[in-house]
Amino acid sequence: MALLFVSTPARLPVWQQMFDAAGLRMIAGEAAVTDPAEVTAIACWIPPADLTRYPNLRVVLSVGAGVDHLPPLPEGVALVRTLAPGIEAMVRDWVVMATLMLHRDMPTYLQQARAGLWQSQPVRLASSRRVGIMGMGRIGGLVATSLSALGFEVAGLSRSGRDGAVPVYPTARLDDFLARTDLLVCLLPLTAETRGILGRQAFAALPRGAGLVHAGRGAHLDPAALRDALDEGQLSGAMLDVTDPEPLPPDHWMWRHPRLVITPHVAAQTDAAEGAQHAIAVMRALQSGAALPGRVDVALGY
Repeated sequence: MALLFVSTPARLPVWQQMFDAAGLRMIAGEAAVTDPAEVTAIACWIPPADLTRYPNLRVVLSVGAGVDHLPPLPEGVALVRTLAPGIEAMVRDWVVMATLMLHRDMPTYLQQARAGLWQSQPVRLASSRRVGIMGMGRIGGLVATSLSALGFEVAGLSRSGRDGAVPVYPTARLDDFLARTDLLVCLLPLTAETRGILGRQAFAALPRGAGLVHAGRGAHLDPAALRDALDEGQLSGAMLDVTDPEPLPPDHWMWRHPRLVITPHVAAQTDAAEGAQHAIAVMRALQSGAALPGRVDVALGY
């Protein structure tokens, strides 16, 4: 039983040391595989092209929190996403930063700074702004708690609609959720149902002058609809950490739009030690027959 590591070389020394200390076998790269039957798990972002080479493969572990980029896996092979507290905290930090930037009109001030213009904008209390979070999983719940503590009126949107720390709308009430949202945060997984959800219909349902904070996946967003909403003032500004495609081409209009701020998918990066610890937990579960931590329901897409 061995884990095949096909990921960022910079992480390899940390993973190797931790696997050795745990008494587990890890193979670094496909070129080092001498017996394909030994491989029971593969840790990767993009899996090897030919998974049929590994007859005893039981798990593919995404080294990030996302799994929508992965192709369909062979029958009997489970898909697991990395569970790392650092990912959740990092995304929370980025979303809080981005929400505050829109709340305090930072896209406008950035443009004024480039023009050498000293001009104040109206300042609003956080308690006067309603934040809506699309996707109330582990990260969404953490974001909701953090923004509530800053005084924002926070609500969520999820498939189940079950309330937690904040009121949560079911997806069947999407329009009601959008109508009460001044600052929209997208943390959804990418599924067939959520692809393109940030489009003309959603933007029209928001109050005029709303803001968008997007840290989900690039394919959630209709870029043409975003451009029109920004140009027409339906959206006052947007903060994006994800785009489609990635990297965003240097000549793309989004880089230059005055109401738009883009970061290059840096809301979170998996800590090497946390990633290795989760991979060790997955291997232990394989050995014992226990439930796999972070296992993805392929039918749901998360």
